[in-house]
Amino acid sequence: MDYRSECPNILKEFLMYHETIKGHSSATVDEYFFDLRTFFRFLKIERGIVPRGTQLDDISIMDVNLDFVGSVTLEEVYNYLTFLARDRVVNQNSRNKEYGLTATSRARKIASIKSFYKYLTVKAKLIANNPVADLDSPKTPKSLPRYLNLEESQRLLSSVDGKNRERDYCIVCIFLNCGLRISEIVGLNVRDYHGDNLRIVGKGDKERIVYLNKSTTEAIESWLIVRKTMVPEHEPALFVSNRRTRISREMVHSMVKKNLLRAGLDPTQYSSHKLRHTAATLMLKNGVDVRTLQEVLGHEHLNTTQIYTHIDSSELRTAAEANPLANFHPEKDDKKGK
Repeated sequence: MDYRSECPNILKEFLMYHETIKGHSSATVDEYFFDLRTFFRFLKIERGIVPRGTQLDDISIMDVNLDFVGSVTLEEVYNYLTFLARDRVVNQNSRNKEYGLTATSRARKIASIKSFYKYLTVKAKLIANNPVADLDSPKTPKSLPRYLNLEESQRLLSSVDGKNRERDYCIVCIFLNCGLRISEIVGLNVRDYHGDNLRIVGKGDKERIVYLNKSTTEAIESWLIVRKTMVPEHEPALFVSNRRTRISREMVHSMVKKNLLRAGLDPTQYSSHKLRHTAATLMLKNGVDVRTLQEVLGHEHLNTTQIYTHIDSSELRTAAEANPLANFHPEKDDKKGK
């Protein structure tokens, strides 16, 4: 969507800052817009600017200005958090409506508000006081990402079959060997392949080079032979559908689920993104250090990558065994002293 058509200037400037200066993707910028739009709509109800029974989707935010956002209090933000936790509809289309967003969803919305006010106070210097500077985000559950072990990964690769076997095998191979995001795979062009590496355009249009091992190179070369017979020369996309146009994310998700089933793996437990987790975990287990892994995965911050260091428990077992008290037994030592 184009937020600029239904966005007040005070918010538009913030979103354009993230899009042009910070280099965030359009999807990220849209999330900021949706989060802040909901917040402003809630405030208009709380302040009596619109009748209390008004549906959020019916409230315009085009009149929101600097005075409006500069007068926000911490109490209003806490009231908004309570609304998100108790009264916000989770699924509007469901027959039995559910209320209350998860802690993770609430944390993201609060992060959007904090980013907005940091921009207003630090970057744009439009207001002096930041009402959410000391606001804590809701605690979110820490869960380790699911991943396939080596045997399951090999089984998945061996199970890829069907009309588009070469293409699908190549995609799964890149997932498991390179740890690319689904958006990065879908966005690949033929010119991004350079024999021993791929040029990747990741989040925020940041470029990186991912080097390829022998099996991945062979998979790409096999697919390129098939691709030549079905795609016109002017088509830039590396991976295409049967319609001879760039493959979609939905098609990749569906293909991965189908081949997980062929491999006897539960498609409700694993997904395209879990294959990225698998690649990261297998690399870490086999000697790749966390900073190198950060570069391979295209993580902006190291702490995003460090979650994978908690998956492999072998080092934790080694640390436990290395403790000098590991083999201490009081009964045996008592007998020795007598």
